[in-house]
Amino acid sequence: MTAEPNDDAQAVERALEAGRLLFAQQCDFLLSAAETGQLPETGLPEIAFAGRSNVGKSSLVNALTGRKTLARTSNTPGRTRLLNFFELGERLMLVDLPGYGYARAPKSDIKQWSGLTRRYLKGRAELRRVCLLIDARHGLKESDRAVMTELDTAAVSYQVILTKADKVRPTQLAEIIGATGRELAKHTAAHPEVPVTSAVKGDGIPELRAALAALAAPATED
Repeated sequence: MTAEPNDDAQAVERALEAGRLLFAQQCDFLLSAAETGQLPETGLPEIAFAGRSNVGKSSLVNALTGRKTLARTSNTPGRTRLLNFFELGERLMLVDLPGYGYARAPKSDIKQWSGLTRRYLKGRAELRRVCLLIDARHGLKESDRAVMTELDTAAVSYQVILTKADKVRPTQLAEIIGATGRELAKHTAAHPEVPVTSAVKGDGIPELRAALAALAAPATED
């Protein structure tokens, strides 16, 4: 028996409302980890945000939570050097990962950042999904493909999210979405849907909140 159109619409509305309610909850910075021994043990599901330097990870976290300065943003690529943990409504951990694909930093630092991130991604039991952010102006780069291959190998679920969609013409954006979807079909750990977002205009933010809220711990009864 197939669902009626009204049932589908109601399900979407419920999901959007659940996402809105969760991301309206208190969201607090918990800690920054420079090594795996500093990772928190909260028992909460974790959503990690990964991507090339300056792809807009911090801006997206701020847009999702409705805060302007929760995660620091910068026009200087490579600023985020630590794993930054934010606790959302005592139901979900948001993790802002160091950017990759940027070389204007000491090689020893870059090696440390990438090593820490890889150890976190491959060994974190609480990790439910990696949001792999891709700049919609450029599409997938070789460094993104390398990360996707590593996540496939480690069987870590990830979802590509296009950022900065407001900076792309509609025809170009449609081409990027199509090309990204076709490439993701070749990756075993990739989520098939490709959310399109703009942290500036808010495009795609309610839908992404709904998708992430579905991965959160259940709300507790008062």
